[in-house]
Amino acid sequence: MARLPYLEVSDLAPADRDLLQRPIALAKALVNSPKAARAFLGLGGYIRHGSKLDPRLRELAILQVGWLARSPYEWSHHVKLGHDFGVSDQDVQDLIDDTAGRPNGLDPLAKLVLLAARQMTADGAMEAATFAALRTELGDEIVLDLTLAIGFYNAVVRVLATLAIDVEPEYMPYLERFPLPQ
Repeated sequence: MARLPYLEVSDLAPADRDLLQRPIALAKALVNSPKAARAFLGLGGYIRHGSKLDPRLRELAILQVGWLARSPYEWSHHVKLGHDFGVSDQDVQDLIDDTAGRPNGLDPLAKLVLLAARQMTADGAMEAATFAALRTELGDEIVLDLTLAIGFYNAVVRVLATLAIDVEPEYMPYLERFPLPQ
């Protein structure tokens, strides 16, 4: 049960109703503070729609954060969103296997992105060698966008957990197909 009420468009001032264009549970809780919601959703929107980072790599990085954080909301939403951006079910299984140190079919760049996400999530920063390798592969702008995406979604999972945001029923099948470890 969420710790803040889920607000509806009708609960908001007319100037803030656009904040619920995507009426997911997280947004419905965030609009308890419309200015904060606008800032939060603005960065998330840039990461998803404004960045030049390959969307499949972005989604793999976000999924890695969700997996490590054991975040049912983040994991389920980004398994679904990942499918929209080229992440296959096999990619999801490969991410699980890569995280466990098992052989998998991911390409070297995807594995490097997952390593970066694991390092930032577990240690608070990417190791210098990982950053340098990604910078060589992606260039300055895109490695910065990747770093922002990983950092932002590390913040997202903490907000989700603290606010106890519920997974919507339509996302539950993704948790059933790829359950988080206990």
